[in-house]
Amino acid sequence: MSHTLPGRQSPPLGLDAERWPDLASVPPAGLSSRVARKLFERVVHRLEVRVLLPDGRVLGRGGLTGPVMRLDRPEAFYRRVGAGGLIGFGEAYMAGDWTADDLPAVLTVFARRMATLVPPPLQRLRDVYVQHQPKSEHGTIANSRSNISRHYDLSNELFALFLDETMTYSSALFEAGPDGSLLAGVDTLASAQQRKVDRLLDGAHVGPGTRVLEIGTGWGELAIRAAERGAVVRSITLSEEQRTLAQARVAEAGLADRVTIDLCDYRAAEGVYDAVLSVEMIEAVGYAFWDSYFSVLERLLAPGGRVGLQAITMPHDRMLASRDTYTWIHKYIFPGGLLPSVTAIEATVAAATSLRVAERFSFGPHYAETLRVWRETFDDSADAVEALGFDDTFRRMWRMYLGYSEAGFRSGYLDVNQFILTQRSSA
Repeated sequence: MSHTLPGRQSPPLGLDAERWPDLASVPPAGLSSRVARKLFERVVHRLEVRVLLPDGRVLGRGGLTGPVMRLDRPEAFYRRVGAGGLIGFGEAYMAGDWTADDLPAVLTVFARRMATLVPPPLQRLRDVYVQHQPKSEHGTIANSRSNISRHYDLSNELFALFLDETMTYSSALFEAGPDGSLLAGVDTLASAQQRKVDRLLDGAHVGPGTRVLEIGTGWGELAIRAAERGAVVRSITLSEEQRTLAQARVAEAGLADRVTIDLCDYRAAEGVYDAVLSVEMIEAVGYAFWDSYFSVLERLLAPGGRVGLQAITMPHDRMLASRDTYTWIHKYIFPGGLLPSVTAIEATVAAATSLRVAERFSFGPHYAETLRVWRETFDDSADAVEALGFDDTFRRMWRMYLGYSEAGFRSGYLDVNQFILTQRSSA
């Protein structure tokens, strides 16, 4: 049943109640919504943001230049946040309770203060008020295919609308100046994506005759570029949609004799390989399975071989604090995952394997730029997204996901790293 709010009836904006049941009704008013209101007003009082309310009030320290957040339905916003915390914050955007002129800019302001948004007394009560990941989404063999399918099997056509022609769905690596700043106008996104792939292939010493295993196929760009170097590639994925398109791209490139793509969980992979490569797949593994993941990499690696890993990372203290938390990203975008920290990767590699981290390269600002291009391209493709059957609520959800992720990298809260792992006895 929908709740009637002052001056407005839910569900808002023509929201499809059957498709989006958790958005269709607004939680009832109560202590939680009153606490959410006070907490939100206290938080934004310290932030360089302008929060505009329907009654003309302005909250925040953004002055005349800070990014603008509009609380179009403040009562619904506070009720959702009070009932669901950060999940409610994201759901309120999906439902249209709040909007922003520049969503990534608003979210970046919040991301810069992520560790201190919640007062210390409430942080100590975290286990009481935060939701925990459901066991049905833990990264077991039984659950992993479903988790992957919920995101990557949405529609190849959807991803093609905002990715570049390489169909690469991970951070690009743009040309940068001596000070590390990105050089504007030098790269296309496609060339920056290929630079990223080539850097990882170089680090793993992939060349003629190299036996390569790729864990997490994507849509095939890494496998294609490795095969073009003369490598023999086996790539494994849990996404049927990705496998179908990746196989077609491999065949179109004339490399079907060098590349095999299988539906296979990483734990079931067999063989011995000179290079084991995995780009932004560890995020889906789950904290409880990191030991197993790295043990599998070691088991599959030939003597003298190299592992090339690309991973999105977060600060170690925040990872420890949030590793059991169920977030908006889990609920709507990537079920079952967890971003590791650099510390966690290094410690797990050292404890669970005889491998070592031989190289690490950080390039977080490049991911912010990658996400900006994806977000703007997605927004420009709104009509085409709708034609594929994705409604306005889905488009707001996706805009929140891309903007939220961009803000994480722009604020420095998130980073992305390439790691090269070698056997400890290797030079």
